[in-house]
Amino acid sequence: MKLFQAFLLCCFIITQGGAQEKVVVIQTNAGTMKAKLYADIPVHTRVFIDRATKGEFNGTLFTRVINNFMIQGGSPDSRNAPAGARVGAGDRSAEIMPEFREHYFHKKGALAAPRQPDNTNPQKKSDMSQFYIVHGKVYRAGELDTLQLAANIPIRRKAMNEFYTPVKELMDSLKTADPKAYNNYVTDINARVDSVVRNTPGHLLFTAGQREAYTTAGGAHHLDGEYTVFGELIDGFDVLDKIASQPKDAYDRPKTDIRIIKIEELK
Repeated sequence: MKLFQAFLLCCFIITQGGAQEKVVVIQTNAGTMKAKLYADIPVHTRVFIDRATKGEFNGTLFTRVINNFMIQGGSPDSRNAPAGARVGAGDRSAEIMPEFREHYFHKKGALAAPRQPDNTNPQKKSDMSQFYIVHGKVYRAGELDTLQLAANIPIRRKAMNEFYTPVKELMDSLKTADPKAYNNYVTDINARVDSVVRNTPGHLLFTAGQREAYTTAGGAHHLDGEYTVFGELIDGFDVLDKIASQPKDAYDRPKTDIRIIKIEELK
């Protein structure tokens, strides 16, 4: 029996470890990009490849490009759209549930799914009729520190009211009378407050990986946790830069059409 259980466990590990990242080639009239799709975002990966295989992105445009932010394309209403037309509405029937993973974030080159706003889409469902690729900006380390501090102020203030306010008078008396006891209180309260911050939804604590990416290649940190990232560019960053810098109209549509010729899986 134990031998059989061990065999099953071995099969499970092999099956789990056997999931392979898919690679797709995105051909445009501005050049070619190549992206890998994450194996642990299975539904988005499957749906994206299925739509690409059916040619549903062929002939569509990059409808919204914003330098230092992102390029978005694939919307079905952009195919054969006349010059100057406002396009990029997407397709609500193509929505799927999000697949958020904290280890994937909006660094430069991240491939992700757009969606409708929270007021009409509270579940943050992805619109798979479109996609976007992050162009992003490069942050200074101090900028990330400031963003993190500002985002966590309400959480930290509430935690301080819970852990510090009740013992404030006692700590004030210990500050000179018993500095060691005072420092112990400070250490304990700080640890409790930090724990509350880490465990409160909506908090912002940049990981070492995020800091490295955002201060070197760049990204769009404010999208993290709001949109599903399901892949990343592995080639064609020069094409990404070229598309992002295109002259555009008042609705961020390139004045010269940037067309998706074909997206196909690399076998």
